[in-house]
This record gives sequence, C-alpha cells and structure tokens, in this order.
Amino acid sequence: MIVCIAEKPDAARNFAEILGARSRRDGYFEGNGYQVTWAIGHLCTLKEPHDYTDMWKRWTLGSLPMIPPRFGIKLIESKNIGKQFAVIEKLIQAADTIINCGDAGQEGELIQRWVMQKAGAHCPVKRLWVSSLTDEAIREGFANLKDQSEYQSLYEAGLCRAIGDWLLGMNATRLYTLKYGRDRQVLSIGRVQTPTLALIVKRYHEIANFAPTQYWELKTVYRDTTFNVTSGRFDKEEEAQEAMQKIIGEPFTVTGVTAKNGVENPPRLYDLTSLQADCNRKFALTAEITLQTIQSLYEKKLTTYPRVDTTYLSDDIYPKCEGILKGLRDYQPLTTELIGKPLPKSKKVFDNKKVTDHHAIIPTGVYPQGLTDIEKKVYDLVVRHFIAVFYPECKFRTTTVLGESAGVEFKTTGKVITSPGWKVVFAQDTTEEKEENNDKDKILPPFIKGESGPHTPGLQEKWTQPPKNYTEETLLRAMESAGKLVDNEELREAMKQNGIGRPSTRAAIIETLCKRNYIRRERKNIIATPTGISLIALIRNELLKSAELTGQWEKKLRDIEKKEYNAQEFINEMKLLVTQVVNDVLSDNNTLDNT
Repeated sequence: MIVCIAEKPDAARNFAEILGARSRRDGYFEGNGYQVTWAIGHLCTLKEPHDYTDMWKRWTLGSLPMIPPRFGIKLIESKNIGKQFAVIEKLIQAADTIINCGDAGQEGELIQRWVMQKAGAHCPVKRLWVSSLTDEAIREGFANLKDQSEYQSLYEAGLCRAIGDWLLGMNATRLYTLKYGRDRQVLSIGRVQTPTLALIVKRYHEIANFAPTQYWELKTVYRDTTFNVTSGRFDKEEEAQEAMQKIIGEPFTVTGVTAKNGVENPPRLYDLTSLQADCNRKFALTAEITLQTIQSLYEKKLTTYPRVDTTYLSDDIYPKCEGILKGLRDYQPLTTELIGKPLPKSKKVFDNKKVTDHHAIIPTGVYPQGLTDIEKKVYDLVVRHFIAVFYPECKFRTTTVLGESAGVEFKTTGKVITSPGWKVVFAQDTTEEKEENNDKDKILPPFIKGESGPHTPGLQEKWTQPPKNYTEETLLRAMESAGKLVDNEELREAMKQNGIGRPSTRAAIIETLCKRNYIRRERKNIIATPTGISLIALIRNELLKSAELTGQWEKKLRDIEKKEYNAQEFINEMKLLVTQVVNDVLSDNNTLDNT
C-alpha cells in the first residue's frame, strides 16, 4: 500500500480525489492502492528542557547553558494530535511506500520528516513537490515524484533553524529572566524576535532624541509654475532674506529647457514580503492577515505557493502563461491585448538562476468564486502584477526648465507620460500615485528659452522632520534587508540572502512581539512599548540585538539548503554563541534597576 501524508485535511482531500482514493476512513482516505492521511499542521516539536533531565525543570542560573547532547522530538500534547498521529503511525508501519505530500517548503519538509521519524517509517519515501493545488499541478507532481533524499539539505536547514532557535531562545530567555526579571516577569529573547525589536526600539530613540533644525526655502512662481532655488535650502534666515530681496521686482528669465525621454519597467511579480508590504500600504492589512489570505487563495487553487522569497518565474512556467491569462475572465479587457500573440519573455521575469524551490506568486487561471472582500483585494493585486509583466514599459518625457532672476538660479521639473504601457493595468491607482508624486510628476506648460516676465517670489520657513515610525510595510522591508532600507529592487533582491527571518515567519514574529507587549500598533505605525524599550536597554550583548548577525545566520541557513555550508558547523557555532552569551551575562554585575 502507498501511504500519502499531506500537511492538512483539505490538501489530503485534493490529493485523494486525484489518486482515486475516494473511500473515507477514520483519519484517512483509501482506494486505488493508496491511503491518503494528513497531519494537522505541526504534530511534533523539539523536546523541552525538562524532557532531557530533571535538572532543567527548575529555572536556575546554575543550569545554564542548557545544551542537549542530542536533540530529540516529541508529540505536541493535544487529544486531537494524539488521535491523528496514531492513525498516521498505524498506516506508516504497514506501508510499502510513503509519499511526503507536505507543503513544498522548508517548514513543510521539517513537519513531515518529524512525523515520519516519530512514527518509525522504514520503507522508501518519495516527495511530491507542487507549486499550486490545481488538479493539473497535482497530477503533474505525482507523475514526477522525487526521492526524498533530494530534499535532505532542505530538511537539514529547517532542523538547524529549529535547533538554533531552541538554543538561543530557551537559554537566553531563562538567563535574562533570572538575572534581570522582576515580579516573575518573563523576559523573552529570540534569535529573530530580539533583533527585530531592536530595530523598532532604535527608531523610537531616533525619534525621541531628534532635535529639529530650522531652515528656509526660496521659491518663485512664474506663469503659474513653481520654481525652486537650485542652491538648496538656507540654514540662516539672513541669507534667505538677502536672496529674496535681491529678486523682488526683478524679471524672471528662462535660461534653459531640456526634455529627456525615459521608461519605467513593470513592477516585479510578488514574493510574500512585497505582497505583505503592498497590502499594508494599500489596504492597512497586517502581515499576518495577508499571509492567511494568500494561503487561503492557494488552498482554493487560485494562486501558487505563497511562502516564497523570489520575484522570478522559471522558464518552464512560460508556456503555461497564455493559458493562465485566458483563465482570468474577469480581466478580459486587459488580457485580450496579450492573448494570441507571442508573450514577451523578459529576464526580469523569467530567470532559472533566481528560482530555487518555488517561483513568484502568480494566479493559476482557476476562476474565483465566493471570495471575501479581503481575498478579492489580495487576489486582484496578484493578478494585475502578473498581467502587467507582459505589457510594454511605460514611456514618459521629463522636462527640466532652468531660470534666473538677478543672478539667483531656479529650476523646475515636470513629467508627461507619452505611452502608458503597463500602467493601464493599474488605472485605479492613478489618483493615489499622483498624490504621492505630486511635485515630480507635474505637467508643465510650454516654456521657451530666453522668455522673461514678472514672477512672485516667496520664502517658506520649515523645520527638519524626525524619522518616521515603522509601519508593517517598512518593517518588513527592514527585516528583509537586515535593517538597511533600500528602494532599488535589484539591490533589494540581492540583500534578501541576509534578511532577518524567512518570509513565512516574519508576520508571526511581529505578532509575537505584539502579544508580549514589546510593541503596539498605532493606526498603521508600529511603536515600541516601555516594556520593549526596557528589554532592549538591558541586553548589553550586541550579538543578541544585531540585525546584521542574524542576517548572516539566515545566509548560512540558506547555504545549508543549497549544500554550500555544513549543518553541524552551524549548530556548533550556535552552541558556542549561547555559551558566550551565558558567561557574559553571568559576569555582569548590573541589575534591572541600574541599567
């Protein structure tokens, strides 16, 4: 008998239908030589400290660091989990072959491997690897099963992540709670959680300590167009007034008019982080809600696997794209222009070197029905980004006009779209974009070099502004690039290797920080609480707070996945780090009261 293990009941039902296992049993489906069962998400977890030795039951400084000689797993304590695991164990023990049908990612691989280990699997294991849950994708996946050994490095990376989080979280949390905690307050420390909190607290201090400085801007209005002085802002009012008085009553003369053509490429396809960032900016959705929504769309067969960190597609997806476009019936006014013609194949979209386990998030072409309002919004974003990458670039002309009055030089810039290209796909965003880019995208009247006339100068008194609080959009971007905010998409793509956490875990980290009252949401802003500020203040060990170091760990975990770094070496490094952190804190004579 071939036993298939899915991660969730809904996925198992899909697989069973395709395989012809249509007889429902208690905890599994059966038929056509298959038994299809399921986990309920996580069934197993790493053992807790007290599972290893009675010495670690009580929280004492003398028992630290806690480093098990060998890490073990156990069933999560729950009646439902115990019952379903018993079904899986019975099926596995009698199986001739097992097919691992877990979610096709690092976490999914770890979940299933632990279940099979705990159940004592001893027969050959194959791996189903699909990027969508459409019938076509499932059939294709079962026709191209891989040997489980091909995914060993993926499992090792997931295991190292879990062990690294255990070592640092268990030890550092007990260490700081016992050393500095008051009134039984637990001070939670985490490998990803603490550097993320440190970013938010750092921003809090930057805002709190910001000292605004005064400056003046000289502008003038000529022919209903505002020109800015080219020398920049004035730091002294006397200098600003002097320039102002100099040009009052003097004519304004246009000294130069240049026009330059430019293009703007379509936005990239979505990875999970960019989708979460856009949904936060456009709809004020939290990262967690966006993840739940895109996961739901995946399970409804409408979009591809969501927990991805690439914005590229592999070459084998290209022949399927026209079929997907044909399936997007509600977007026919936009897809009609593309269907029936050779679709462009840009290297900014299709690049095998930029795709590992999964490609970018795209629609499947299955027709959506019964979606919630939030699902409609998220689905619409994914669809429009997919359509847009096959549209031509947006062409525009930028006009720069130079002028002067009494020797004081001025400049203004305007932009005219000459061919909208892909922007027609996002026509509903036009108003929003105009508001965001009001100055640089303004349309100018025609100017002629040498023309001259009266103008109306004005002086504006201004103050420098503090940095902005993080929103979930900007925090996700900061986590993606280990605290370095970058706007350039290609640079951002390169920096993902060293991001904090994985795309699939960042939402959970933010929620954990909220639940522990280390941060709070204030409208769209994310603010550090006094508790979070105090916790970061007492952590003197920079290793625990360093976004860059955590990013380096993430890079090593990715390298383990790519077989470019040794898993045991990573675990040994974490053990050394934990030992160092424990020794440093134990030798610290400060208490919470005098930090």
